[in-house]
Amino acid sequence: MKIPANLLYTKDHEWLRIEDNIAYIGITDFAQSELGDIVYVEIETVDETLNQNDVFGTVEAVKTVSDLFLPINGEVLESNPKLEDSPELVNDDPYGEGWMIKLKMEANADLKDLLDADVYALLIGS
Repeated sequence: MKIPANLLYTKDHEWLRIEDNIAYIGITDFAQSELGDIVYVEIETVDETLNQNDVFGTVEAVKTVSDLFLPINGEVLESNPKLEDSPELVNDDPYGEGWMIKLKMEANADLKDLLDADVYALLIGS
């Protein structure tokens, strides 16, 4: 199970990579393996400002649909256009080409509830 040390994680299995005041968000390797083959990613919150723990989209696998929860407050700037034609990128490269949204973080973004790689590894028993 891959758990990159340079990312932050949620208990709901989303990851967050921060670059200045922009955050890239997706689901973890653990989450995609639990869901199975991803067949569709739906993000309808582009240009919306959302709060931490709000649903920003859904991911559909062969047998289930799961909500995606926002790790921090911010404005959804864009969704990953590659996922429209290739949702399997979430399975193949969850931390790279399989990112889901780009978020403009609020200046006072609260990161205290996010987990580092070591704590997330304990959470999933890895």
